[in-house]
Amino acid sequence: MDLNLLRALDALLQENSVTRAAERLGTSPAAVSRMLARLRRAVGDPLLVRAGQGMVPTPRALELRGEVGALLRGCDNVLRPGAGFDAVHLQRTFTVQATDVLLAGLAGTLVDRMRAQAPHVDVVFLPETVEGGPALRQGLVDVELGSLGHLDPEIRTRELLRMNVVAVARGGHPLFDAEIDARRFAAADHIGISRRGKRQGPIDSALAALGLRRRTAVVVPSHTSAMLLARDTDLVALTPDGWLQNTIAALGLRTFPIPLDLQPIAIGMAWHPRNSADPGHRWFRDHLAAAVVGSGGC
Repeated sequence: MDLNLLRALDALLQENSVTRAAERLGTSPAAVSRMLARLRRAVGDPLLVRAGQGMVPTPRALELRGEVGALLRGCDNVLRPGAGFDAVHLQRTFTVQATDVLLAGLAGTLVDRMRAQAPHVDVVFLPETVEGGPALRQGLVDVELGSLGHLDPEIRTRELLRMNVVAVARGGHPLFDAEIDARRFAAADHIGISRRGKRQGPIDSALAALGLRRRTAVVVPSHTSAMLLARDTDLVALTPDGWLQNTIAALGLRTFPIPLDLQPIAIGMAWHPRNSADPGHRWFRDHLAAAVVGSGGC
């Protein structure tokens, strides 16, 4: 049966009036009268009959009233994205690709949100092993989180925040004995953080513009290993400003501004467009974004 006829039947059974049903449907009484005639032929029952100045439903119409309403609600749930979605009933595992420093800062907040609102949702965090979107395209990852670049052209993105980078060193580092200017900063030995072993970056370019150069004595693949190494040596590492402050303090580390003109780093999320309208995926993205924004940064 035509879905529009079902909507007309629902309106007629709720209003017991052609005129009021027409107002509810946003059409004319004549159009509703024609639809009522079609419905009577299809059902084999008059549905509404005259009773004085009004109309009353037949026994068959009363039987149909609840069934038609439920059927229309079911159709709406199928055809309208997110209709009827309730996170408490969601049973799903989401996979997020993120750097260890972002993971350490947001995982606790995100897990608390999941357990409170969607107790059957699990989250798997993966390291940044696949660059630039292929894992999203292949369906291996639901959301990529971090400094986004080299994504496949169809990938959707959302910027979440911008982070300044600060330097971090052990509390008793000689650097803290005097003002830390660009020259003293460059003279210290540094820890590079790169999964691919890169030794140069924006800091080196900014130093070169001042005629300075630093030594990257060690390159490690993660922020966690960089902070642990900085704790035990006189090497200087980098970390997002305002992120993991309790962890930094617990390790006996101190942060300080980098005495250079550096641009903040944009942190965002990326996902494949096949998941854009999915209500569960959209719900998870919103909560992941809230966890990132609420966990720190600047």
